[in-house]
Amino acid sequence: MKNLIAILRGIAPEECLSAAESLIRAGFARMEIPLNSPRPLEGISMLAKEFGDDAEIGAGTVLSAQEAKQAADAGGRFIVSPNCNPDVIRAAKKAGMFSLPGVFTASECFSALAAGADALKLFPASQAGAGGLRALKTVLPKDAEVFAVGGVSEKQFGEWFAAGASGFGVGGELYRAGMSAAALSQNAKRIVSAYKSAKDAA
Repeated sequence: MKNLIAILRGIAPEECLSAAESLIRAGFARMEIPLNSPRPLEGISMLAKEFGDDAEIGAGTVLSAQEAKQAADAGGRFIVSPNCNPDVIRAAKKAGMFSLPGVFTASECFSALAAGADALKLFPASQAGAGGLRALKTVLPKDAEVFAVGGVSEKQFGEWFAAGASGFGVGGELYRAGMSAAALSQNAKRIVSAYKSAKDAA
């Protein structure tokens, strides 16, 4: 399920392999290590080498073109940002990576798409609400994919799918720094199950 992104904010490289194993077993196919985590490029590199055939590993909280290049050099295959920075989007595309910039307004959505974004990250989604996404979808290109990220619980997946969401990034509901692999595994299974149920019902 590439439209369900595991956000591993705060994870240390030493924890990455066991965490990724739990996530892949539960059904996650995309994992993001935010660059404000401990030694993030090391973690991305480890996961790309060990699990690159089973999941796409990417970098989050990418704020500059240089950071996008560093993530690509580490083996990252996608870039997620909290904001819409055309330079970051173009750098990601130049490196052959999937670009998912953060947007909140119609202006940001269209700027991101014009710069070459592959999909849009509505952030913080909890502030926009499903109604905000529904309004944006009336003016966005029909094929524009929007991921709801930030304050979205798995209990709300159905509501967001109904509003036009293509996928989700899940962070605090899934993982918190220092969490055990067993707790992560339990959360991952619950979230994947909720995602499948909501998608089937959509």
